[in-house]
Parts: sequence; C-alpha cells; structure tokens
Amino acid sequence: MTVISEDSVFTSLQQHGPLAVEDSVDLTEPFSPRTKHWVKTLCRERVNATKYRALRSQIFEFLDIDNFGQLTKLLENPQLQAERIERVYALLGNMFGLNGTTREVESRVHQYAMTADAVVNSLKVKILNPYASYIATTNEIEVANDPVTLLLIMFNDRYHKKARFEARRKLILMNLAGSIDQRERETAIEEKFSSFLHFLNDYVWSDSLKIGEHDVVYLMSNHDPENFNCVSVKVLSPAEAKSVSPVKWTKLTLLKRRRFCTGNLDIPIYVSIRKKPPEAKVLKLLRKNQKNPAAAVDDELGLMAVLDSVADIKTFQNHLTRSASQANSFMVLEDISDNLSGSTPYKSSSTGSSSKTEMMKFFARLGGMRVEFIIHTNRSWLNYMYKKDVSHDEYEVKRIFDSGVMELLFPADIYNLDHTMIRNDMIRRFRGHIEEM
Repeated sequence: MTVISEDSVFTSLQQHGPLAVEDSVDLTEPFSPRTKHWVKTLCRERVNATKYRALRSQIFEFLDIDNFGQLTKLLENPQLQAERIERVYALLGNMFGLNGTTREVESRVHQYAMTADAVVNSLKVKILNPYASYIATTNEIEVANDPVTLLLIMFNDRYHKKARFEARRKLILMNLAGSIDQRERETAIEEKFSSFLHFLNDYVWSDSLKIGEHDVVYLMSNHDPENFNCVSVKVLSPAEAKSVSPVKWTKLTLLKRRRFCTGNLDIPIYVSIRKKPPEAKVLKLLRKNQKNPAAAVDDELGLMAVLDSVADIKTFQNHLTRSASQANSFMVLEDISDNLSGSTPYKSSSTGSSSKTEMMKFFARLGGMRVEFIIHTNRSWLNYMYKKDVSHDEYEVKRIFDSGVMELLFPADIYNLDHTMIRNDMIRRFRGHIEEM
C-alpha cells in the first residue's frame, strides 16, 4: 500500500481526492453548486466523510470557531489571530508533553517547522537536486512557523493554490515532527546515543588508537561491465594507492578504519554510526504510511560496519557479546538476516529495496538500547555503493518515488512534474556518476 492509496493515513494531503487543494477558496457561498457537488463526491466514500468531519472538528477547535463562516472575521483581524496563536501554543504544549513557558513551547514548535522545511530541503539537496527550482517552497510559507498562520493561509484566497497546498503540507509535517520529538523524549534517545558511543569507545574498539583516530586504507576493486558487480577487491595502503591509476570498470575507494582486539588478533573495521535526523524520520513515517513513530521508526540507533571477511564478521559478533558482558549487560541479537553469500535473495519490506542486496543485518539489545547493525564484507559494501539496481543512491530514489511520497509532497498538478520521468532520470544520473568516476 502506497502513501497515495485510498487507505493512506495522509488523505488530507492527497491531491487526487475530495480533500485536494482547489484553485480558489470561497467562504461566502457554503451552498453554491460547486460546494454541493464537492459534498456529493465526498460522501461517496464513508471513510473520507468520517475523516473530513474529524479534520473539520480539529480545525474549529484549533481556531476556536464554530463554523467556516467565522474564518472571514478571523482572517481580517490581526488581534484575534494573535490571541489564537497564544492559545494554540498552550494546547500544543500539552498535546506534545512540552514543559516550560509559552515562549519555550513556541521555540520548540518553531523547531518542528524547521524540520518540516528540512524535509523538503533534504530532497532538494540530493534526490531532486537538478529539479530544485521546480519544488522550491513559496517564500511566505517557508518563513511562516506558527500553526495558526499556516492554517489561515489554507483558507485565504489571496494565496495561490501552490502556497495553500504548501501551508497544509508544512502543518502535516510539523505534526509528524512533534510526534517524533515526543517519542525521542519519552525514550531518551539522545542519552542512549551518547551511552552507545561510550560503550563502543570503552569496551569495543582497541585502545591502540585514540578516540576518533583511524587507519586510512583504499579498496582497489574490479567490476563487471554488465552490472558493476564487484568481481575482486584488494586492500591497499595509502602509499600503494598512490601508484595505482584506476581504469574503466575499476574503483579506488577510501576507507577510514578503526580496530578491535580479540585474543592476539587486531582486526580492522570501518564503522559508520548514525542517529537519524528528524527530517529522515519524518520521511520514513511517510514512506511507511504511518503517523506513529513507535510503529515505523525502529532503527533510531544504527551502526554499519565493513570487515575484510566473513570470518572477521563472526569474530566481531562474538567480540560484541563479550564487550557487552564487560559492560555488565547481556546482549541479545534479534531479527537476524544474513545473505552475504548471495545464495538466498534479500528479503525486505522496504519499498525500492533489491533482492540482490548482500548484507548481514540484526538488532542488538543491550544496556537498555536496541541498536540496528548492518554488516558488510569489503565486496558486499562496494556492491552496496556501486552495483546496478542495488546501490544506495538508486535505492533512495526508488523508495521515495515508488512509495508515493514524491507524489504526495509534490503533486504533479501543482508542481508540473512528470514523476516517472524524473525517477528514471535520477537513477540514470546516479548510475552515470558511479560508472564514470
């Protein structure tokens, strides 16, 4: 089920349904032929009618009005708007469990607005970079950070259809950002991330390197011209890499590696540790067609590691278990999947993922945390970066388009975009960048 299907939880943002933003707004003729036709269309689907009534009730309560006719007076009276804004911050503070003064709550809500803007900007930076001018947010919407102002813009016919849609979109993204922030505060994710870093530095990594120190190496790899599959890979020192001149179908990729010690072995490991930023979590909620972060965002803490061999991976798993015991915590591995051999297809519920992906994946529960681990060999990691239909850049494009999120956030009738063409064009661009480097 995509986010633009009839069963989507984001019906109010869909431009192909009865709640779509129209070319104009008229609050003075509630019984006009156009309004009657709209009501008839809405009532064809009982679920849509129910969603509309719930949404209407929320709008009335939010703006402290009894009917849409009172919006005209509110739109024309800045003093009334200021009173509503003050009232709304108190309501939102209680809803999201925010403690503090009105100004402190206001500041937090404005952070939600910045996260909403960051969702759009993050797509402009990479996945839609050549089309950034097409999807740029209207200036008046980008600078509007309080929910009352944004909500009133939706009903103000002085604003163009695109601006009114973007006001609605920003409100919905702000609500998701607020839910994510509330979840993070409830689960103390910041403290857990700090604890996880301390655990790695104190118990997992070798003390032969200082914290933050790395060994620099290069992976010299040969790739199949047909699909850019990694055929062979060799680890080179920086001195050895200087004497190498990559040719077509080869790659020279830098890795900064840490080490861990087990027995007499000192094993190198490349590690990327992440905590998803709020805008990435918002996008994940959209892709998963969920409004509840607890149900959709299960990988808030994550570690990706690259080791030289499968034997080193098994050694690292054992080392993790022993390290957790040294930190006075039992460690349990959950939801383990392993297709590093490539003999079994990769199974994932994520839209856009390829069955050709090779990796080991599991969740480790330790110290009150649940951390996602993605483990690669040098070869599988290079395929994760470069292989056709598998590379992460292609995956990012596919999941944002194939899930319907791009159509939801940038509907074709407002932004004049051909989403299928852009999807294929961006995959082609990323492939060109990978293969021509």
